[in-house]
Amino acid sequence: MEDINVGETVCPTEHPDALPILRIDEPTLQMTFLVNNSPFAGREGKFVTARKIEERLRNQLQTDVSLRVENTDSPDVWVVSGRGELHLSILIENMRREGYELQVSKPEVIVRLIDGVRCEPVERVQIDVPEEHTGSIMESMGARKGELLDMINSGSGQVRLLFTVPARGLIGYSTEFLTITRGYGIMNHSFDSYQPMAQGQVGGRRQGVLVSMESGKTTQYGIMQVEDRGVIFVEPGTDIYEGMIVGEHNRDSDLTVNIVKAKQMTNMRSANKDQTSSMKKPRIMSLEEALEYLNDDEYCEVTPDSIRLRKKNT
Repeated sequence: MEDINVGETVCPTEHPDALPILRIDEPTLQMTFLVNNSPFAGREGKFVTARKIEERLRNQLQTDVSLRVENTDSPDVWVVSGRGELHLSILIENMRREGYELQVSKPEVIVRLIDGVRCEPVERVQIDVPEEHTGSIMESMGARKGELLDMINSGSGQVRLLFTVPARGLIGYSTEFLTITRGYGIMNHSFDSYQPMAQGQVGGRRQGVLVSMESGKTTQYGIMQVEDRGVIFVEPGTDIYEGMIVGEHNRDSDLTVNIVKAKQMTNMRSANKDQTSSMKKPRIMSLEEALEYLNDDEYCEVTPDSIRLRKKNT
């Protein structure tokens, strides 16, 4: 049956009594999906054209009732709305495993005008954590404009906390939450209501990034030259291009670096030439971490083999 949706009732004509329609939560988060146009476009993906990507997104709508796909002025750009980061990241992960190659923008909340006031979605969050982590959780949620509704102590060392938090405050919070609770915390959230937008910054990244100024393969020598400037995201021998994000800067500004630079070979000998040089372990991001990390002027390039961060204007 082609024109029936989830929650509708199929019944015999002599008993046309429909069950109540299911209430399906509206999307609260949206991302821009684009055809990959980076210097490495088409290298790793099997399906890279706008027609193939749009076909895949339309097929997803048949089974995913909370998903919305909207066309834009550009034929190779779509606005995809879902119920949260996890909802959209599962779709992206499935697409890359099937051989699709695409780019996505930073997740953004869907803002609505209600009685002339700009309102944002607010989530009701339930957190179960060991008692010793309660203070850290309340502090981190407070920094994201979370409001504590209730605190229930079970008496067995576990505490249940109930919050209302702006949906944009939960973007990127899952990684921080796992770190704070050392993996012992459980978090669930569901849509609560639309409320007037909270003032000031809610969540988001405060550090700048290290951006490659050259294309080529990264070298250990090049990486070690810039290690003191921040945290590196790539290993030696990785193919990179100009404008690709290769690390996080220690400061809140972006910095262009050259990590494809090779050591010059000369006949000169050094007194400490036999000393072993050690390199810090790079931070390799998963898809969820990469999506959480994005800023407004950045894209996440997703292919079957790689996840890369890049600046939009390259």
